[in-house]
Amino acid sequence: MTALALAAAELKRVTRDRTFLFFIVLLPILVILLVGLTTSSSTSIRVGVVPGQSATLATQLVGDLEADPGLTTQRYATRADAVDAMRRGELDAVVLIPRNLDADLRSGLAVRVPVLVSGSVEASQAAETGVSSVVARHGAAVQAATFATAHTDRSFDENLATTRSVQRATPVVPVRTVVVNSKSNILPAGYSYSAPTMLVLFVFINAVAGGGAMIQTRKFGIFSRALAAPIRPRDLVFGEALCYLALSLGQALLIVVVGAVMFGVSWGNPVAAAALIGMWALVGTGAGMVSGTIFRTSEQAGAIGPAVGIAFGMLGGCMWPLEIVPQSVRLAGHLTPHAWAVDAWVTLLSRGGGLVDIAGYLAILATYAVVLLAIASFRLRRSLVTP
Repeated sequence: MTALALAAAELKRVTRDRTFLFFIVLLPILVILLVGLTTSSSTSIRVGVVPGQSATLATQLVGDLEADPGLTTQRYATRADAVDAMRRGELDAVVLIPRNLDADLRSGLAVRVPVLVSGSVEASQAAETGVSSVVARHGAAVQAATFATAHTDRSFDENLATTRSVQRATPVVPVRTVVVNSKSNILPAGYSYSAPTMLVLFVFINAVAGGGAMIQTRKFGIFSRALAAPIRPRDLVFGEALCYLALSLGQALLIVVVGAVMFGVSWGNPVAAAALIGMWALVGTGAGMVSGTIFRTSEQAGAIGPAVGIAFGMLGGCMWPLEIVPQSVRLAGHLTPHAWAVDAWVTLLSRGGGLVDIAGYLAILATYAVVLLAIASFRLRRSLVTP
């Protein structure tokens, strides 16, 4: 009970610091939002359409482009307006419907539909493929109507209407792609990347920066006055550990809830995710307590601690996937606990793993936590009993 009371008093004092609350609550959410927007990938291809004319075939082609589920289309009055939108990053491609499309198709002439694309190779190829499939389907209907007109007494428009109705009624054969024996080594793009990596980063950074609270407690003589009462040093150590554990778990749970509710992040297997979050909170607890016993002033903890946490986060894959860095940097990154935590999240979110699949990572993180907590407990206990 003594340790719980000490932990509660320490938490009350820490949470009164508005600056500290900003770094715990608001800053992680803002960074998750920014990183998620930067790394997000859209499954829909954004296409601008310049109709050209209001003739039947041109109107039908524009309608087919707008009806395609893989395309997100927007009409523009002129080519210049559409190109400007593509340059601003609002479009992946621009489709220019030829002004003589209707007349040429009815005359049996070949027609080219220009597609303007951006500089992104991946987006350009996807846009070209999506638009080409729609144009080919439209062209097939026109060819069928032309053939029927040449061999029947019905008009081209009547045959076109029949062809399009049959085309709509004919089921499209789906193509399913299955990647065999594939294991992703990076987190999914978007918020599913930013949320877990920022959880790893900020829990550690704020725990290390929070070491300044322990320094202030010692500086204000709170430990000395507590020891004057019938309180054992180990109770003080345990109370500090509970305080840092509560802060780490609180911030981690906040990021999990915000990620799931606001950004639609799926955290994978709930049991495995809870075990990983709890183990990382213990690592943060140990790091925060070590910070509180190593630095001499709270200013040092607040300045040097976050710098160390950011450096570890960069090495550990919180800012970018370790798969894109040289092997030597990847090995150096795995000297930090961050890399093992990110690897565990990759296993959960990209490979659908469970508790058994991340057991090795949890064991490594547990080793980090035990070592950090042992160092912090030894140093804090010695400072309490040393006159």
